[in-house]
Amino acid sequence: MIDELVARAGRILDDGVAEEPMAPVTGTLHEIADGIRFVDAFSNVVAFDGGDGLVLFDTSLGFLTPKVLEGLRSWSADPIRTLVYTHGHVDHVTGAGVILRDAEDRGDPRPVIVGHEAVPERFERYELTRGHNDAVNRRQFGGGGAGLGAFPTGFVRPSVTYSDHLTLRSGDLTFELHHGLGETDDHTWAWVPERRAAVVGDFVIWVFPNAGNPQKVQRHPREWAQALRAIAARRPEILLPAHGLPVVGEARVARLLDDTAAALESLVEQTLTLMNAGARLDQIVRQVRVPAELADRPWLRPVYDEPEFVVRNIWRRYGGWWDGNPARLKPPADEAVAVETARLVGGADVLAERAVVVAGDGDLRLAAHLVELAALAAPDDVAVHAARADIYRARRDQELSLMAKGVFGQAAAESQAVVDDGGETVTGD
Repeated sequence: MIDELVARAGRILDDGVAEEPMAPVTGTLHEIADGIRFVDAFSNVVAFDGGDGLVLFDTSLGFLTPKVLEGLRSWSADPIRTLVYTHGHVDHVTGAGVILRDAEDRGDPRPVIVGHEAVPERFERYELTRGHNDAVNRRQFGGGGAGLGAFPTGFVRPSVTYSDHLTLRSGDLTFELHHGLGETDDHTWAWVPERRAAVVGDFVIWVFPNAGNPQKVQRHPREWAQALRAIAARRPEILLPAHGLPVVGEARVARLLDDTAAALESLVEQTLTLMNAGARLDQIVRQVRVPAELADRPWLRPVYDEPEFVVRNIWRRYGGWWDGNPARLKPPADEAVAVETARLVGGADVLAERAVVVAGDGDLRLAAHLVELAALAAPDDVAVHAARADIYRARRDQELSLMAKGVFGQAAAESQAVVDDGGETVTGD
C-alpha cells in the first residue's frame, strides 16, 4: 500500500496542482520503503534500518522528539546507532538530548552523532547571538517562534565531523554523506545506493528555496543549485526532505530537483549579468524574475522565503553590503532624513496623510516608505502611528512569504501599541 504522503507528492508532481498540507507536522510515522521510515514533524525525521540498529537523520524540535521516538519504537525496538545532523538549525538538532537520554534509559549504547565540521561553529555563533536570534524568531514566526519559545542553548555537538564527504556503514546499507552549501554553510545530504534514496535536509523544502532570508546570515543560491544537480546525478528513486513530502519515483524526483535548481540558477545568472553591467541593487531587484514556467510550480511558491530576497542575497554574496547608491555608502541617520523631509513638506502629519493616499492608490511600497519617515519624524504622534499601523497591516495581508508578513506584522503591532498607549513610543526588538 502506498503511503499517503508519497501518494500526495505523486499527485502534485504529476498534475502540477497543489494539495494541502504540503508540509504536514503531525509526528506520524510513515513507511516509505523496506527499512525506511519517515516521521512528518518540524523538521521531518528519516530513519533507516540496515540490520545493525537505526540510523536517524535529524531530530525535529526537542518538544516533538518524544513523539518521534514513540513512532519509531512502534516500528523497531533496535537501538539508534547513529544520528546525522543534516545541518545545525534548531528545528533539526534540539531533540538530540532527548535521543541521548532515551538511549541511556533503555541501556543502549550512546548514539554516534555525525555532522559537518561547520556545525559546532554554528552552535558557537548561536551562543554569541542568542538575543538577536530570539528576536528574529519572534518576528519571523510570531509569538514563541513556531513552538521554539526562547532561543535554545545547550546544543549537543557532533561526536564525528567531516569536511567534504564521509562514508558510513550500518548493516547492509551504505550512507555516503556529502557537504554542500545552500540554506546553510554546514549542510549534509546523503546518498544510500542500496535503496537509491537521497536524504536532502533543507535542499528541498517544497516551497521556494530559503536562499534569501533578510534576517539571517549568508545563503548560497548558486551552490545550492549545484548540490541539487549533484543529487539528481545519482538518479534517486526516493527523495527524503526535511520539510515537505517524501517523493518516490525517479521521474518525479528529477522534476522536483531540476525545477528548484533551475529557478535558483536563473536568479543567479540574471543578477550577476546585471551586476557585471554596472547596475545598482535597486535596478536589479526591479528587473530580475523567476522564469514564468517555474514561478507557477506549486512546489516553488514563495510562502516562506521569496525570489526578491534571494536576489538581494546574491548581491550580498558577490557585491558586499553597499547597494551602489553613493548616498547610502555613509548615509545620515534615518531620523535626520525623516525630520528634514517632514520640514520640507510641512510636517509629519502631511507625510502620513500622503502615505494613506498612496496606499489607497495601491502603492504600498511607497506608502510604507512615506509613513516610516513620518513616524521617525514624529515618534509620539498617535495619528501618524495609526496610519503606520494600517499601512503595515495592509502590507502584511498582501504578502505571500512568512518572512515579509512577520516583519510588516511586527511594524503594525509596534505602531498600534503607540496608539493604544496614547502616544508613548514603544520600541521593538
